[in-house]
Amino acid sequence: MENVKSKVIIITGASSGIGQAAAELLAKYGAKIVLAARREERLQKIVSDIEKKGGDAVYLATNVASSEDMQELARFVLKQYGRIDVLVNNAGIMPLSQLNELKVHEWDQMIDVNIKGVLYGIAAVLPAMREQKSGHIINISSVAGYHVSPTSAVYSSTKFAVRAITEGLRQEESPASNIRTTIVSPGFTDTELTHAISSPEIKAIVSQMSDIAISPDSIARAIAFAINEPADTGVNEIVIRPTAQPS
Repeated sequence: MENVKSKVIIITGASSGIGQAAAELLAKYGAKIVLAARREERLQKIVSDIEKKGGDAVYLATNVASSEDMQELARFVLKQYGRIDVLVNNAGIMPLSQLNELKVHEWDQMIDVNIKGVLYGIAAVLPAMREQKSGHIINISSVAGYHVSPTSAVYSSTKFAVRAITEGLRQEESPASNIRTTIVSPGFTDTELTHAISSPEIKAIVSQMSDIAISPDSIARAIAFAINEPADTGVNEIVIRPTAQPS
């Protein structure tokens, strides 16, 4: 992982799950990690654990649904390290429900975090990356961004949007600024994502799939692979799901 070493990497949603696993793995490979999430105590512990193992990590409590927070995060990183090499837009929520339940507040939350959070992240780092004429933006989508299930209409729409945004960014920036983009789309993964489901019935259905869920470490390895490829190679899309997951 020689190409990961010394890169300055921002990871949102870094207080647990895929974000935490990616932070720990990339720090092990010698990257300079900036963890961003709302749960400051969790971030403090993860940074402490990384530093105990000889890694380089800092954190900033951040709400990705706030454009101001994301701009402050970018300023913080530039002041700390002088550059931004990679942004992993990982923060996301998944309060699944049927449309006829009319959980409009949950729809708004998904749009704010899953779509606006990605856009705010891009807006925060893109000027610095364009000035550097290099950079890598990795957006975490989902297998739900490829097909829709009876309870995933809104969630899937946000993840379809992440794919569209990432592909649009690739077409705009890769030839002009050497900025690479990657869409990583996990299947069932052992994270806290299902905790946001407010319907007991739907949560029970989803929980039945937990026995086939893969570790966040599997997704972290995919992220590391994409980052480690040489600058002239863009790994544009990775779909990674449990072997036993049918769709």
